[in-house]
Amino acid sequence: MERDAQRLGRALVVIVDDRLAQGELEDNTGPLVTELLEEANFIVDGVVVVRADTVEIRNALNTAVIGGVDLVITVGATGVSPRDVTPDATAGVLDRPVPGIAEALRSSALAAGAMDGVISRGLVGISGSTLVVNLASSRSAIRDGMATLSALVRHVIGQLSGLDQT
Repeated sequence: MERDAQRLGRALVVIVDDRLAQGELEDNTGPLVTELLEEANFIVDGVVVVRADTVEIRNALNTAVIGGVDLVITVGATGVSPRDVTPDATAGVLDRPVPGIAEALRSSALAAGAMDGVISRGLVGISGSTLVVNLASSRSAIRDGMATLSALVRHVIGQLSGLDQT
């Protein structure tokens, strides 16, 4: 299957939020991340909402990787509270961490004043041929994180697909 020249690939958004998963809130995060991914030339396969539960998060990530998406963005549960288990679940799925991107996300969050992005324990890494990125859940952390990622993702996905030989 030939990749569309204008598209970077397929992406999936995983929202980690107990209240949203129980239907207590309306999802405002999924549409924002979807819009930003589409602006970055991704085809978004969908938005999955899960509870802040290690097994649920890991299952969503594994399903995305097996489904062959190029990029998974998780949003939420990356901080320091006991329910913030997204990085722990993600660590169990990654084949190789890419700590430089996670550090760049925290650094740009600091510059932007997105405090939840600064204290995020979020990970970035490779699972199979899928780039997995954990973002904090505030709108400012999402916007800043996606702006930071847009400069990096094309290069990483190119390397993973064998199209970028740098």
